[in-house]
Amino acid sequence: MRILHDELPNIDVTVSSQNSPDLADALMRGRLDAAFMRPEERADELVYRRVITEPFLVVFPSDHRLAAHDAIELREIVGETFLIPSKTAPTSRLVIEDYLKRSGLDIIPDHEVDNITHAVSMIASTGAVALLPAYPNNLLPWSVTSRPLKGEPPTVDLVVGYHKANTSPILRTFLGRIDDLTSRMSMGASSDTKVHRNSRQQA
Repeated sequence: MRILHDELPNIDVTVSSQNSPDLADALMRGRLDAAFMRPEERADELVYRRVITEPFLVVFPSDHRLAAHDAIELREIVGETFLIPSKTAPTSRLVIEDYLKRSGLDIIPDHEVDNITHAVSMIASTGAVALLPAYPNNLLPWSVTSRPLKGEPPTVDLVVGYHKANTSPILRTFLGRIDDLTSRMSMGASSDTKVHRNSRQQA
């Protein structure tokens, strides 16, 4: 957002709760220039580019007992109300399920959530805990916070998709600054493992 607004101050950047197939359709129809999404096999005219590999964080209400910790061991969420992505987010769901299986801990999800927006809303309203990728961390409301996992956390690739025939100046600017974006996100992810983020403004 910062990179694009620096050069194109009137650009419209939207935080969307749409699923990847819907975003792929919007890209194919020219309604969007670029979107962060998972690759869709049937969208042959789209190009996908990995921006960064991000760790999953433990996300919970800001007044939760876990907020007193700098980092969270997975066993510390045993017994908590636990959220998991639904099958509309198969990549994240599979990563989390594999991580839970490898942990050897008996952590059974209590609820499924359809997207990041749904997850954050459920966390704030129910006091639940979830494992979410780091990329929406700066978009959390003040009532929700996060901590890194101790040890080796699960990860997911953050991928940007766009139509290969799109020649818009917005897309050209974005792709021209993709290395800068990757660098900024890498530094932000590193910082998040060391610094508590108890106060955030709603984006």
